[in-house]
Amino acid sequence: MKKKLKIIGMIPARYASTRFRGKVIADIVNKPMIQRVYEQTNKSTLLDELFVAVDDVRVYDCVKGFGGNVVMTNIGHESGTDRIAEAVENMDADIVVNIQGDQPLIDARMIEEAVQPMLDDPNVQMSTLKTKIGEEDYNDSTVVKVVVDENDNALYFSRSIIPFSRDNEKMDVYEHIGIYIYRKDFLLKISKLPQTYLEKIEMLEQLRVLEKGYKIKVIETKCKSIAGISVDTPEDLKKVVNLIKKEH
Repeated sequence: MKKKLKIIGMIPARYASTRFRGKVIADIVNKPMIQRVYEQTNKSTLLDELFVAVDDVRVYDCVKGFGGNVVMTNIGHESGTDRIAEAVENMDADIVVNIQGDQPLIDARMIEEAVQPMLDDPNVQMSTLKTKIGEEDYNDSTVVKVVVDENDNALYFSRSIIPFSRDNEKMDVYEHIGIYIYRKDFLLKISKLPQTYLEKIEMLEQLRVLEKGYKIKVIETKCKSIAGISVDTPEDLKKVVNLIKKEH
């Protein structure tokens, strides 16, 4: 009989975000952002447990306040990957789902989409999502782009436009949605590796995986593009507030 894999959700939530300090506890229509991420994620039927990995007592108290599971981690981590690796190291888990703490509109179905390749193929060590974007986002450096090979494995992630159409031919450009799925052993392995050149240049933690020669499976989400919106600035926060108010 096939063993049921234990799947744990982890939301890394750093208080001192460079561009928007304290954003994970910023108010979004009477709820802190981290609570909205937690509640949306908790709708997933695949997760056996869900935790928030924090580095600041203010975020810790916030999560405790709304009844969430929370783990305190070291303040010195360079990335969310490293933070959740510390949090899950001594936990019983087969697959770890890294959900960004700044995506309050995340659709729980995205978790199923991203996890499925792991369930289908034991050779897949890491997977993530993408969604098609419009030309208005092509040159926005906060919108991370991804290109894949014919087997849907990532070739590169960049803040620049990729691919670049030399002759201005019509093309499809995809945004990377920052939900990552790892086999636990693989997560612990890559978290112990030093930061790599391209990872530091682009400030994109997933590039460490590619630079070390590993593969990342990339699935196109069928969910609405707004589900992948990240709050990186106060202006982004205003957009999300307006979207939520429109829905209600």
